[in-house]
Amino acid sequence: MKKPAPFSSRRSFLTILWACLGIAAITEIIAVIISILNPDKTRKKSDESGAIIEAGHADKFPLNSVTANIQGRFYLCRTEDGGFLAVSSKCTHLGCIVPWMDKEKRFACPCHGSSFDITGNVISPPASRPLDIYRVYIDNNIVKVDISKSIEREKFLKEQAAYTKKVSI
Repeated sequence: MKKPAPFSSRRSFLTILWACLGIAAITEIIAVIISILNPDKTRKKSDESGAIIEAGHADKFPLNSVTANIQGRFYLCRTEDGGFLAVSSKCTHLGCIVPWMDKEKRFACPCHGSSFDITGNVISPPASRPLDIYRVYIDNNIVKVDISKSIEREKFLKEQAAYTKKVSI
């Protein structure tokens, strides 16, 4: 009996290996195309998990204060008139994280020098629009922030802030 040539078994192994790799690559390409054409399925899963963060009792936030919420990546701002605003920590210019400068009473972008007031309005460019905000709810005097979707805006409007309901006797 004749022995098979050593190259034929290696060749067949490599042929099978390349075929398997080709099938895996085609499967991945099809999966990517399907996810691009049908993006709602992945978005619904993240929204259903509930992206509501309880920031705390409304009375614990003094007027004209800013409290960082690292988990939600936002600042909870309490305006001078008692309104609550959840301001995104990302600069609208290039997405850098903007810290609150308590002494200057402003948000200052370390990347390109934009600055924003307590409501997120632009004080100095290059940012062309205010910081994005998140919806704020006050339920039983507990401040809650929905971080599932940020809201772009042109300027601060009083309607964007949430206020506690005054109980009358």
